[in-house]
Amino acid sequence: MTGGLQAPLWRAIAVYRIAALAYAAVLVVSNAGGYERPMPAWPVLAAMAAWTVLTTYAYADPARRRAPLLVADQLITMAALTASIWIVGRPALEAGTPTLAVAWHVAPVLCWAVARGRRAGIVAALAMGATDLIVRAHFDQAASTGAVLMLLAAIAVGYLVRIADVAQERLERAIELEAATRERERLARDIHDSVLQVLALVKRRGAGLDGEAGNLARLAGEQEAALRSLVVARQSSDTGGDDLDLMALLQTYASPSVTVSGPAGAVALPAHAARELRAAVAAALDNVAQHCEPGTKIYLFVEDEPAQVVVTVRDDGCGIPPARLAQAEAQGRLGVAHSIRGRMADLGGRVKIVSAPGAGTEVEMTVPRAPIS
Repeated sequence: MTGGLQAPLWRAIAVYRIAALAYAAVLVVSNAGGYERPMPAWPVLAAMAAWTVLTTYAYADPARRRAPLLVADQLITMAALTASIWIVGRPALEAGTPTLAVAWHVAPVLCWAVARGRRAGIVAALAMGATDLIVRAHFDQAASTGAVLMLLAAIAVGYLVRIADVAQERLERAIELEAATRERERLARDIHDSVLQVLALVKRRGAGLDGEAGNLARLAGEQEAALRSLVVARQSSDTGGDDLDLMALLQTYASPSVTVSGPAGAVALPAHAARELRAAVAAALDNVAQHCEPGTKIYLFVEDEPAQVVVTVRDDGCGIPPARLAQAEAQGRLGVAHSIRGRMADLGGRVKIVSAPGAGTEVEMTVPRAPIS
């Protein structure tokens, strides 16, 4: 995430750094009389102020939020923190006098957590916390509390950044989906106003005619039904998230010779499973078209069960002779074996084919809702 939801975090860190600098300046003014070398404290404080201004502008540009700036920020802050040993003095630090950096040294840790995530923030917090404890030269509960709080801040900010990344991705995907939906709706209106009306007109004018004109009207009616189903399916196939509406996908096959039946509502399946199941159905319909008479009636049923989805393709065609499927597979004709059985096996499902010469064919495809691990 380079901008968007991350930008407010960088502004918050800049505000924190400025506030921490002001607090450090107040403590230096209050405690300078007790330092071993008070005069060098002012140049260090001025350097901290200059670095605060520089990083405020540097981190505002996403192109500069890279390792060189982050490492420099960490090292310069650790140097200001370490300078407390010489300026404040070891006895004063052991007595509990604050370091020159006080809370200012937390800012680089937050920058690492925002720029590189939780793990980088934890590493930066451990390094900065160890430096702070070494400078303080005492390891009691009061001294370690600051380091622990800094570590917890790195974890919390890193986790927040991860949530912001996911939110940004979902927002971008929602924007893309909305744009695609609007484009489909526009295309659907254009198709309805042009192609569908022409096909409907040809169907009405040619109804009842004999010969080629009647055949042309029938074909126009079939194409109108198929195109109308396709438009409706495209408008309703997205159910949100990574699921697709199987019913909407299968409605594209509806025609005068193919009847699609199923639940009135959406049948949500993971996108990959829905597309593979639709491809298997297409293979079953192709087999009917290749081996049966034109106009053979086909019935496509969808059963939406809690643990699985069952799709049945049934026709009243010529049927399949016994052992014909095995012979076709042995001859290298792998339509059913690969297009149907193979897809169902990959999805953890199963296929049942019932057929007899002259009695039609029934292909039952079952897909579990939970993926097979």
